[in-house]
Amino acid sequence: MAQQLRTPAAEEALLRGHAAGDKDDAVAAAVAGESKDAKRARAGLCGVLRERKVVELARAKRRLVEVPYTATLAHTANALLAARVSAVAVAAPPGHWIGAGGSMILESDPATGAVRKHYIGMVNMLDILAHIAEAGDDNDAAADAAPGEAVDLDRRMAVPVSSVIGHSLEGLTLWTLHPNTSVLDCMETFSKGVHRALVPLESAAENVVAAELVEAAPGYRMVTQMDVARFLRARAAELGDAILSRSVRGVGVGGAVLAVASGTKVIEAVRAMRAASLAAVPVVDAAPADDADARRILLQLQDGRGKRVVETFSATDLRDCPVAELQAWLGVAVAEFKKKVAMYRAGVLAADADEDEERRREMVTCSPESTLGEAIEKAVAHHVHRLWVVDEEGLLAGVVSLTDVLRVVREAAIGEDRELHDILS
Repeated sequence: MAQQLRTPAAEEALLRGHAAGDKDDAVAAAVAGESKDAKRARAGLCGVLRERKVVELARAKRRLVEVPYTATLAHTANALLAARVSAVAVAAPPGHWIGAGGSMILESDPATGAVRKHYIGMVNMLDILAHIAEAGDDNDAAADAAPGEAVDLDRRMAVPVSSVIGHSLEGLTLWTLHPNTSVLDCMETFSKGVHRALVPLESAAENVVAAELVEAAPGYRMVTQMDVARFLRARAAELGDAILSRSVRGVGVGGAVLAVASGTKVIEAVRAMRAASLAAVPVVDAAPADDADARRILLQLQDGRGKRVVETFSATDLRDCPVAELQAWLGVAVAEFKKKVAMYRAGVLAADADEDEERRREMVTCSPESTLGEAIEKAVAHHVHRLWVVDEEGLLAGVVSLTDVLRVVREAAIGEDRELHDILS
């Protein structure tokens, strides 16, 4: 018969039972006490996050969407739009590339074990548009032309996708998590600003003979910050109010919030976002550019605090811009671009959109007194990675990102675990 492992306290109780001649009663008391302690430990937030594994999140995800390294930027942009994903993995033949960040993320044939592809990076629409925006930087003669007209879009979009890997740090660095990584440890990675990671899964999926333009890879799933946020929302009752009832005031209020003016041209906003490594910025009201200084402000990011936020400009908006319209839309103001994208979504994309797509596209804000639980609920319901914190007058006061939320929840869980350990020891 298998023996039950006991804590030192249980062993001590057992020995006391031997000395008193009440062995059976002591064992029963020790085991009963141990079970109670175990239940109390498991009831803690840290216990919940340690017990659940990242593979549980990965199994529910769609197969990894990828493009071959030879795909053009135009094809990659179409793949992002067709698959409705924010980023795609880039695959190359094994042995031809060092890999993203020196990584060796390989996929093998499940039948033979032979390596058939090597993931060399991630690309999103912001990477593609940053590459397009470089055209203006390389052509001084085009400085006075309209931004959209200064770009030879066909030429820029015809280059292979492998040439734009590294425009963003996260695109260059691929992260993987072992399937048995705890959700708590996954949160540590995501709390450092990593938005997504690949999780390998054993698969009996059909063998893929050749790389297609958009291929669904059976061996990996992509787990994101949003998946962890959904996990936290679904288990709010287990996590308790002690942490989720905390205010976001200490999380997202205080620092500068880089924003763009509503009159900023799309291509200039992309350049500024790329320079600051931002995937999204708030759009704030701005006075008309009637002088040189005002126009200069429109070319750069500004601290949006104290200004009225009217929109969010993000990589998702860029993804939903049709390639055929990209040339004409690059030179319009951000506010006008948002309207054009909204009209396109309502028309061409309406048939494929989720039934709550419009609700997800709304600008999402919270107040400084909103709780972490409310922030998680809003982020998941609207599928956004950041909430703009606004005061009672609707003026921008800060920003709360999923990176912030996961960091705070993880730190609170570990702190709670230490307190629980002190009580039990």
